[in-house]
Amino acid sequence: MSKIIMNKIIRRKIMTTKLTLFLAVLGVALAAMALAAAAPGYHVVQTYKVGGEGGWDYLTADAASRRLYVSRGTHVMVLDLDSGKSVGDIPDTPGVHGIALAPELGKGFTSNGRENTVTIFDLKSLAPVGEKVKVGGENPDAILYDPATKRVFTFNGRSHDATAIDAGNGKVLGRIPLDGKPEFAASDAKGTIFVNIEDKSELTVIDPQKLEVKKSWPLAPCTEPSGLSIDRKHRRLFVGCDNKMMAVVDADSGRVLATPAIGEGVDATSFDDETGLAFASCGQDAVLTVVKEESPDKFSVAENVPTKKGARTMALDTKTHNALVVTADFGPRPEPTADNPHPRPPMLPDSFVVLVVGK
Repeated sequence: MSKIIMNKIIRRKIMTTKLTLFLAVLGVALAAMALAAAAPGYHVVQTYKVGGEGGWDYLTADAASRRLYVSRGTHVMVLDLDSGKSVGDIPDTPGVHGIALAPELGKGFTSNGRENTVTIFDLKSLAPVGEKVKVGGENPDAILYDPATKRVFTFNGRSHDATAIDAGNGKVLGRIPLDGKPEFAASDAKGTIFVNIEDKSELTVIDPQKLEVKKSWPLAPCTEPSGLSIDRKHRRLFVGCDNKMMAVVDADSGRVLATPAIGEGVDATSFDDETGLAFASCGQDAVLTVVKEESPDKFSVAENVPTKKGARTMALDTKTHNALVVTADFGPRPEPTADNPHPRPPMLPDSFVVLVVGK
């Protein structure tokens, strides 16, 4: 073979290789553009500068009355969903964790962790209704109103049980022993309640009428589950896991159907029935992961929306389809001491904010 022919063959191979590489790069770019175009396009659309003292835990949105309830350590702030302005306050809730609402009864309920009580309040006036309810268990954390039984359930983190309360008259109906430390709970509104058991990496199924555990399901590969929400129509549960995944679970069989990746430091999850989107608020990575329900058995990450460090809890406004997260600015972490080996950094004064994440 002559040298001229050999050079032509080599040049042709080089051109073919370059063309192949160009097409591959073009394919990746087009795929990225298609993914970006398909993303819902959520971002922080508003920041409500709320301020005030005290840490926070759960927050609850009432889309119908346009109110946002935010736990703040010893009281609950009540804000206007559309402006972020204060519309009231529920005082004397020591160690408050969560807020549950029973709109058809005109009542709300707070779980007061340091006092082992529940405060019942009027949804219109925000005034307390009767005496506080002593739950019997220790450190009531998550709290849930079940519309099927018209009962309120507190999930008691230290005593590893749940307390059932008649939402109408405030009487304690009984306690349900659990397998470990309960976290978030969800109701299918048809006679079943689900609750995450954080230290066992399980999902427990409760009969809210009989006040008994029906079954428990392992959540592997999910570990240390926290946030929990439900797609009632398709019977799917969305579990926020400490190992940076969202476990999508069949609510009838307990089978883990998918584990899309989410950010680190998840606390809450929410599901929007109208858009078919599930959200996970991840405070450590400062993102809100949006998961798309393409079909009842197929789920994918649509986008990771930048939020702010510490924005770990969330509420969903079902009217606007906005997600709301809260956080604050912090100073340097103090040096550990014998009495406090794991000190928390101090929250800077008046830095507490609500971030509204929408399109």
